[in-house]
Amino acid sequence: MTARTPPLPEAAAVLLAAVDAPPRLTAHLGLVHEVAGTILDRCAGYGVPVDREAVLFGAATHDIGKAVHREELSVPGSLHERAGYELLLAHGVPQRLARFAGTHGGWGEPGTTVEDLLVSLADKAWKDGRVRDLEDRVVARLARAAGCESWEVFLALDDLLTGIGADAPRRLAVQAAHPVA
Repeated sequence: MTARTPPLPEAAAVLLAAVDAPPRLTAHLGLVHEVAGTILDRCAGYGVPVDREAVLFGAATHDIGKAVHREELSVPGSLHERAGYELLLAHGVPQRLARFAGTHGGWGEPGTTVEDLLVSLADKAWKDGRVRDLEDRVVARLARAAGCESWEVFLALDDLLTGIGADAPRRLAVQAAHPVA
């Protein structure tokens, strides 16, 4: 029996079916989508204007390019980023939503939005990945928007990510229960 994955937004599920996404990719995207929702719920307390729909859609489709570059389901690579962006555009997804396929690995690029940072953060946090530079950028954006001290946001974010990380073994097991092909 295959482990159940969290549900995806209908539009994302339809796209994944249309590109014949492998089960492991669909599972991964569902898990990152779930973590993104948890992060967004906490961020709401800071009064930061965030496009929730965009972050959730971005989390649910950020790796769709791995349906084209399937080798990147098993080994690191970045070919899926551009391919995913182009794939989403070809399926009529607006650029404001398709961009996450191309931006989730480059949070330090000029013009990076808080939404881009949150999708990247969810993509790391789902498996208990901690990236100091990424977290520092999220802290700075949230603290500036909320008008509070960075250390306050850092402590709250660290608590949140520690809690998310504690459930990473379950999420990794769910993903691993789905075949790559």
